[in-house]
Amino acid sequence: MVDKLKGSGVLNRGAAYWYGRALQLGAKSPLEAVERLTALPVEKLGPLSPEMEQNLRAEVRAEARAAMEDLQSRIAQRNALRKQFPMSPPPHKYVIVATGNIYDDVDQARAAAQAGADVIAVIRSTAQSLLDYVPHGATTEGYGGTYATQENFRIMREALDEESKKLKRYIQLTNYSSGLCMSEIAFCAATERLDMLLNDAMYGILFRDINMRRTFIDQYFSRRICALAGIIINTGEDNYITTADAYDAAHTVIASQFINECFARRAGLKDWQLGIGHSYEIDPYREDTLLLELSQAMLVRRCFPDAPLKYMPPTKHKETDIFFSHAYDVMADLVAIWTRQGIQLLGMMTEAMHTPLLADRYVALKSAAYIHRAARGIDEEFTVREDGKIAHRAREVFGKALELLEECRNEGMVAAIGKGRFGDVKREETGGKGLDGVLEKSPDYFNPFLELLEGATS
Repeated sequence: MVDKLKGSGVLNRGAAYWYGRALQLGAKSPLEAVERLTALPVEKLGPLSPEMEQNLRAEVRAEARAAMEDLQSRIAQRNALRKQFPMSPPPHKYVIVATGNIYDDVDQARAAAQAGADVIAVIRSTAQSLLDYVPHGATTEGYGGTYATQENFRIMREALDEESKKLKRYIQLTNYSSGLCMSEIAFCAATERLDMLLNDAMYGILFRDINMRRTFIDQYFSRRICALAGIIINTGEDNYITTADAYDAAHTVIASQFINECFARRAGLKDWQLGIGHSYEIDPYREDTLLLELSQAMLVRRCFPDAPLKYMPPTKHKETDIFFSHAYDVMADLVAIWTRQGIQLLGMMTEAMHTPLLADRYVALKSAAYIHRAARGIDEEFTVREDGKIAHRAREVFGKALELLEECRNEGMVAAIGKGRFGDVKREETGGKGLDGVLEKSPDYFNPFLELLEGATS
């Protein structure tokens, strides 16, 4: 239908407007509306009288309100379960399942929850972010992960609801929306009662070559959905220091985090919904890495005092020595509890070898629980010397971040991205995938859902 409207040169009024025209032509359901619109020469339909135009918009707004009320009732179900079974104290221990088969994922997620996981993330099948549609139904074959579909979301959420009731502890579910279907996946996530969603246009631009115009527009609408649904967004600044050096590029992480916070607030998200991303990625063979990582994590916490923050484990410098990798991960666990991170993705000692086994998650969860238990409150027992290495490094990184933000303000984000300021990756405004899906709105553009979302989350 959308392709037909675009080809007829009328999509700039909004698909919702033409859906309303189909209703006036006798369509009794969304499917009938699509069938009529694809069959009709819509560009030849004459204008409506002001009264009919007003009635059309009123009818479509009424349907949108009904859909919104249904969505809010589903969100209320999730919130009631959260209230009945409180979550563990932060940092919430976040682990990944990624078998490709949603039913196998469920078994692994249950085992992880029983071992102490607080958040289950289902990694998407490789390159799903480049699909301009959301696959349908339960899937049992994926590549590097499991397809994000509404049915898969439902299956996993229901399984975790059962585990929450057994464990008397609410287990959160997260998935991934960056790419060409940010808004569609955000809607699926809201409908199926997810708790978190990776939602970051910058990640899509830099690491999936999604067109920046397309994905910034999509990000706004999808974050409006997340704001309404009470979904915590996770941002992807941690990825910048996998392609760029973590020590040299630390300031780009801070600058991008401030930019992401601004985008999020404009979309109606509250501070408690900002799972701002960063990670423990400095080369472990450099001197003073614990001090440097503490400095960076403390700086992020100071910059965003009310955000949960999402702390990622080391991956770039992992080796096949599982004993070293485990020690490396435990250092990240210590920094996470010391700097009061809200969400901590646990590192796996087999990171450089294969996707995690049940035992790998068990060991990671057991050691993280020990570190969190042993070091809780450590930040209240130690102060940072103003003339010490931690404070000096924080001031240095923050100063460079301010300089980069000034550059972005003076030259624009497009120019900064084009120069490779973030992640050492350069992208052009008209490059990448998805630009053909961007249209300039006409003055009479009509989108009742955006009206409702902006009204509900402003």
